Amino acid sequence: MTTPEDRLDALGIELPAPMKPVATYVPFVITGNLLFVSGQVSATPHGRINGRVGEDMELSAAQHAARQCGINLIAQCKAAVGDLSRIKRVVKLGGFVNAAPHFTDIPQVINGCSDLMVEVFGDAGRHARSAVACPVLPMGVAVEVDGIFEITE
Repeated sequence: MTTPEDRLDALGIELPAPMKPVATYVPFVITGNLLFVSGQVSATPHGRINGRVGEDMELSAAQHAARQCGINLIAQCKAAVGDLSRIKRVVKLGGFVNAAPHFTDIPQVINGCSDLMVEVFGDAGRHARSAVACPVLPMGVAVEVDGIFEITE
């Protein structure tokens, strides 16, 4: 049986250092067997992925931005619980897309993050989800995703 870390290696993904909060909040909270991870934006160690989908960003680039949010979510999970095998289930993702008013493929954008969760956590990565458009996101990023994860003791 492969671990989430093994799957990340197979995908060629190296987790970045967890992003620090940019305002008055904490990056994650554990209560009971649930891990709540604050919104992770589309940023890499080299900079933010900014843009408005349907205006100056295409769907495929937005999906890549959402995937990066997923990588950042997983980095926060690792910081919270150490071993990613402690993630028993991805319960829910909340996706926010910086989108032009006429752009309606919001769910397809957030699939960039959702697909990564399944690639890394297998069936335990299948989750409930919301995906909404926003006229602007913090720092001009293209995508932000938060998550709720069930963890083992």
